[in-house]
Amino acid sequence: MSEMKGWVVKEYGPYKESMHFEAIEKPEAEGMAALIQIKAAGLNFADLLSVEGKYQSKVPPPFTPGIEAAGVVVETGEDCSLNAGDRVIVMNLAGAFAEYIAMIEHMTFPIPDSMSDEEAAAFLVTYQTAYFALAYRAQLKEGETLLVHAGAGGVGSACIQLGKAMGATVIATAGSEEKLQVCRDCGADHVINYREEDFAKKVKSLTSGNGANVIFDPVGGDVFDKSTKCIAWEGRIVIIGFASGRIPEISANRILLKNIAVTGLFWGNYMMHNPFLVKETHTKLCKLYEEGKIKPVIYKTYALNALPDAFEALGSRKSYGKIVLAPE
Repeated sequence: MSEMKGWVVKEYGPYKESMHFEAIEKPEAEGMAALIQIKAAGLNFADLLSVEGKYQSKVPPPFTPGIEAAGVVVETGEDCSLNAGDRVIVMNLAGAFAEYIAMIEHMTFPIPDSMSDEEAAAFLVTYQTAYFALAYRAQLKEGETLLVHAGAGGVGSACIQLGKAMGATVIATAGSEEKLQVCRDCGADHVINYREEDFAKKVKSLTSGNGANVIFDPVGGDVFDKSTKCIAWEGRIVIIGFASGRIPEISANRILLKNIAVTGLFWGNYMMHNPFLVKETHTKLCKLYEEGKIKPVIYKTYALNALPDAFEALGSRKSYGKIVLAPE
C-alpha cells in the first residue's frame, strides 16, 4: 500500500478536535477515474459543516474533508480519456485536503493555461454559484441594479465581478473598511458598511426610491428581512444560504403586492440534476477569466498541514475572498 499525507476526520465534531493530519492510503486510478496530484485546495464553509457533521450531504467518518481542489493528472484508469499532465479542477463531497485524490472524469474541469493553481482552487464553487444565481435563477439584465450581501466573501466577490460583466449597477455590503475596499476592487459601484448604515435606506436612496432589481443573499436572518424593504417592483431575491444562523420567513402577501420572486440556489444539486449545464457554464466562466473580466480574490494560501489555522480564519470571518491550501 502506498501512502500520502492528508487530513482525516475520525468522528464528527469541532475541527480542532476531530481532524488529524497523518499518513493515509493513497488512492488509485481505476476505470473512468484519474489520480490527481493536488496542487491547491479551496476552503468553503461547507467543509467546516462537513467536519462537524452538519452539512446536508454527510460523508460517514473516517473521511478526508475538502470539496474543491486543483491539480495535475498523474495516472488514469483504463476507461478515462484524460491524459497525464492535464491540469484540472475537481469537485467532490470529500477528499481535497490531501496530497492526491482519485476522481471520476466527469467531476473534473479543465484549467485555462493562464490560470494559476491557487486561482483554479478558488474558481469553481464560487463563480459557478454566483453565475447560476445571477444568470439562471435571477435572470439579471443589463442596466439593472444588483445588491450583493457579504460582498467581500468568496461568492460575494465573484458575484460583484459577474454582475459588472453582465452590465449591472452593483451595490455591495460588508462590515469593515478593509472588506469594503475588496468590494470596490472587484468593481462595486457603491458600497455600504452594514454596521454603520441602514443598508435598506441607503439602497433606496441610491436607486431614487426604486430599490434593487436583484438581491443576492447568503446571510439570511435580519439581512433577508431588511432586503424585502429595498427590493424593486418585480425584483428577485436569491437565497444562497443562512450564514447568520437564522432561517427567515416571509408573508406571501408581501411577495404578491410587489410582484417579487424569492428563489433559492443550492448549486451542488446541479452537479446531479444538470451536469451538462455546469460544464457549459465552466466554459463561459473560463472565457470571462481569459478576457480579464473576472479574477478570484485570494485572502491567503496556507500550507496543507496548517488547515486548522485556515479554518480559524474562515470561521472567524476575518478573511475575505477565498482561502487556499497548498501541499508543500
